[in-house]
Amino acid sequence: MEKWQKDLIDMIEAVAGEVENFFLDMGEVVDAFFELTEEITEQMQTTIVTEVDQYLHEWAEPILEAYWEMEEAMTEVDAGFPYAEEATAAKNPACIGCRNYHGQVYGGNLLVCGMHPHGWDDLSCPDWEKE
Repeated sequence: MEKWQKDLIDMIEAVAGEVENFFLDMGEVVDAFFELTEEITEQMQTTIVTEVDQYLHEWAEPILEAYWEMEEAMTEVDAGFPYAEEATAAKNPACIGCRNYHGQVYGGNLLVCGMHPHGWDDLSCPDWEKE
């Protein structure tokens, strides 16, 4: 083997060694960068969570308290709003399955149907129709 060939092989080996060292060093730099970004992310999350909690307590609590007070007031008012009441064996048994059954409570008063606003006393209503 001639000298220039040996010098070329030595030079290629030296370059390969330097490239390998470069990539090993870059791997350490990348690892350090990821560690740094993880620390920054953790600090930011901690700071953000703390600030959000603080603002929630300062701003949201009064709003939630007002909402709960309104909900209590609305619960008291809801008694006047219509709501449905199903016919059962204990209450209005003649109306079970009848297409004329209205079953809405208005101001605390049940409107059973148009023909018999207070319901029918017997088990069979003369105006009963299948749904």
